[in-house]
Amino acid sequence: MGASTRWKPPAAVRAAVALLAAALLVTGCDDGDAESKAAVAKPSPTRPAWNPRPTSIASLGDSITRGFDACSVFEDCPEVSWATGTAVDSLARRLLTSPQTSSWNYARTGARMADLPGQMRAAVAHKPQLVTVLLGANDACRANVADMTTVDSFRADFESSLKQLRTALPTSQVYVASIPDLQRLWSEGRKNMLGRQVWKLGSICPSMLRDAELMDEEAQSRRAQVVKRVGEYNAVLKDVCSRDVLCRYDGAVNSYDFTGQQLSKWDWFHPSKQGQGELAGLAYRTITAVRQPGA
Repeated sequence: MGASTRWKPPAAVRAAVALLAAALLVTGCDDGDAESKAAVAKPSPTRPAWNPRPTSIASLGDSITRGFDACSVFEDCPEVSWATGTAVDSLARRLLTSPQTSSWNYARTGARMADLPGQMRAAVAHKPQLVTVLLGANDACRANVADMTTVDSFRADFESSLKQLRTALPTSQVYVASIPDLQRLWSEGRKNMLGRQVWKLGSICPSMLRDAELMDEEAQSRRAQVVKRVGEYNAVLKDVCSRDVLCRYDGAVNSYDFTGQQLSKWDWFHPSKQGQGELAGLAYRTITAVRQPGA
């Protein structure tokens, strides 16, 4: 047989088939999942990822973060601060290569939540990757329970401080420690006779520590009001922090049972050097976790 010749459809037929195929292709695309196409065209914003290894820290707060009464009577001792200390296994020493040049401590003994906006302004200037906040005990530690900071004022100052940080540094992270259990500190410290004598001077948390040995109705009611207010403050810290994807609240500080060895031998209320180390450990656990502990 001779060589066969491949049959080709007429040109008009080929053109018609091509037009039909093009039409079907277009129709197939139009009939696809509109939502999937929209998702490709407009991707949803990615939730910022928590960085468990920040390289710079600014610490804000009160006497606890200043290491008050940890080294000598009625004196700050920032070198043993749980946050930025260099003479204790602090958070800065655990996280940073050079704590001396990449951490800053703007806490102030006696500070209340109303002081946080000013501390935050100072911290923002350094552009830290992490800001730590341990503040609020002095809002409850007043001469009388009637003088305690209102919950609304406490919230307003905390919210404005976080807003200030977010406006200036949208990607900086925040670690917020809960306020310690002041009644637990009273319960532990009152076992020491010298501690009770120091408390009688009235300069350390009188709303909780005044008349430390009294167990009458008035004294117990006063302490209960302080406990209630601290609980309300901590609820504010947790709530406000939960609405910021780069903020972690640590309730473990409030539930931590400080022992006598972890309290200052000068006032039996503030953390000792050992107590500061315990606070550093709690913070480190929360900050380095891939996910918020307990979430």
